[in-house]
Amino acid sequence: QVQLVESGGGSVQAGGSLRLSCSASGSIFSINAMGWYRRAPGKQRELVARITSGSSTNYADSVKGRFTISRNNAKNTVYLQMNSLKPEDTAVYFCNADIAAYNTNSYYSYWGQGTQVTVSS
Repeated sequence: QVQLVESGGGSVQAGGSLRLSCSASGSIFSINAMGWYRRAPGKQRELVARITSGSSTNYADSVKGRFTISRNNAKNTVYLQMNSLKPEDTAVYFCNADIAAYNTNSYYSYWGQGTQVTVSS
């Protein structure tokens, strides 16, 4: 069984920084893309940033230049460094990863439980 566990959320004032981490564990054979999504109150979940197994990245326009996604393949971990945070960044942030478990022939999309980020003005 595969599990994603996030950490690093919290409350911060506008202009501050937070770093989110997400570690994958279980019977993992291979991890393809990993990413972060968020869901703000009253809004649908949206992509924040995504990184491929080859470390190619893409970002939502709203976070470009402020957020940086990275990964440590040896630790099956993805990070999101968030700088210059704004109140509109307030949301529940979810980790996502495309993982092939042992004894399977396909990648499946797994989700973490979510971590709250609150930015006050």
